[in-house]
Amino acid sequence: MSGTPDRVGIELGEILVGTTRLEPEQLARARARQQDRSERLGDVLVEEGMLDADEIMHGIARQLGLEVRQSISPEEVDEDLLRKVPISFAKQHRLLPLGRTAEGELRVVAADALATEPLDDLRLLFDGADILLELASERVIVNAINEVYDRGTTSTDQLAEAAEDDLDALADEASLEPQDLLEATDDAPIIRLVNSLLQHAVKERASDIHIEPFEKEVRVRFRIDDVLYEPMKPLPRALQASIASRIKIMGNLDIAEKRLPQDGRIRLKIAGRDYDVRLSTLPVAFGERLVLRLLPDSQALLDLEKIGFSETQMAVLQRIIRRPNGIFLVTGPTGSGKTTTLHACLAEVNHTDKNIITIEEPVEITQEGIGQIEVNPKINLSFATGLRAILRQDPNVVLVGEIRDKETADIAIQASLTGHLVLSTLHTNDSASAITRLVDMGVEPFLVGSSLVAVLAQRLVRILCLECREAYTASSEELREMGVRPPDHPVTIYRGRGCPECAHTGYHGRLGIFEIMVVDDDIRAMVSTNVDSKTIKKMAVSKGMGTLRADGARKVLRGITSLAELMRATEEEGSIDQI
Repeated sequence: MSGTPDRVGIELGEILVGTTRLEPEQLARARARQQDRSERLGDVLVEEGMLDADEIMHGIARQLGLEVRQSISPEEVDEDLLRKVPISFAKQHRLLPLGRTAEGELRVVAADALATEPLDDLRLLFDGADILLELASERVIVNAINEVYDRGTTSTDQLAEAAEDDLDALADEASLEPQDLLEATDDAPIIRLVNSLLQHAVKERASDIHIEPFEKEVRVRFRIDDVLYEPMKPLPRALQASIASRIKIMGNLDIAEKRLPQDGRIRLKIAGRDYDVRLSTLPVAFGERLVLRLLPDSQALLDLEKIGFSETQMAVLQRIIRRPNGIFLVTGPTGSGKTTTLHACLAEVNHTDKNIITIEEPVEITQEGIGQIEVNPKINLSFATGLRAILRQDPNVVLVGEIRDKETADIAIQASLTGHLVLSTLHTNDSASAITRLVDMGVEPFLVGSSLVAVLAQRLVRILCLECREAYTASSEELREMGVRPPDHPVTIYRGRGCPECAHTGYHGRLGIFEIMVVDDDIRAMVSTNVDSKTIKKMAVSKGMGTLRADGARKVLRGITSLAELMRATEEEGSIDQI
């Protein structure tokens, strides 16, 4: 939300405290910051991570007595009205005219009820008509805008008739400046299909697109909140080669090479936002399997509070990343958000007085002011060789994408012992296991103990959809499963029913759960004597470390995620602690 300072912030604040997770103390802090910044209360609450934009919208709807739409059907939008409203205006202001009432009022759905200027422009555009305003989330409005304005998308049946001769025009498509796909007017059916897939993936918040050839068909799947979905029926098998060639040309790959895996990169602009798309091809039995990972070029992800850290965890993390030396490791399985967390840590210390250099495979998130190197096995640029070169550049902070072998671990440890802060990742299940993993690599235990300052273990859990979550009373067995001592009074937790807003999954977005093990003198002594990871973890828990399951349980009790999601994310961890 953006615009002029909030004139009704006090009333809105009381509504939000009564209907959302906002605490009175948070509201007081937000009001103080609002006065300092001369911004609207809702803007401050969103910027500080206390609430999200949808919660603010529902609060404003209550305040102004407006209806909130959960979906917009293209059939209810009057096409005659759309001809007067440019798509750029609708996208910029997140609004859409729907039609006229019997009394001549203009029905408009918008994401921001307090942004009056675009509504005034609409009123003038439609001869001074009175506006009947309804509210909807940005996601719902953008989806509707794309559906009602996009008349160029070809149906699957039409695409089945596309000849492979259309590939002759693909080589002319490359351009240095990315084109906004929502404005694309390409006529080639394959081009329109690929563009449509990318557009739809962004609308649905997909992180990956999987294009998988089989004997008689090509299956397309989107990964949304770490779960794969099929957004469309399978495509005809005859289109596989054309689709693969189109995407490989966009990624500057060799379209003639179909026997070897290839990796590429595509720079795109979709719905006004820049995306860095990582492309991977893999030869399989019936063609080439393609996976496209969509990485938004945005610094919005690099906020530790929005990632899911509590205030206590934030305080510990701030002390760790401001140390002058030592090794800080982030552990977890593939896809648990380790890279995002490390780059959020770098964003916290990225100032002109720090020399920060990273070596990664690949560079997925770019930041101004940081030197970033990409591993390249073809020229023997590994983590170890790159790290040696980095240390000759007088860095303050070094990020190593992953410690995979003893050579990289030894160099990282030596760097930490000679005045550098080293951040890296390991693939282990919990924080204590990172220590035994380094020892198993061949690193001397006393070197691990003297260099390691902390280990952060994390997982990602899906966030319950605010539109359809329902409350229920947790049983004693469920509480014990979370590691919570059943109290004398009923405990309310939530689960998702599923609705159009969340594509009937019950979830919308993901958040991290964490455990931070700080290596103090007692743990350092245990590491030096080569104690097993379970004993180290018990020591850390006795000193106050909260486990992954304990952090997840707090988020379940706050209504952020569900018990089922917590159990899925922490299935390998037993209930070793109580909260």
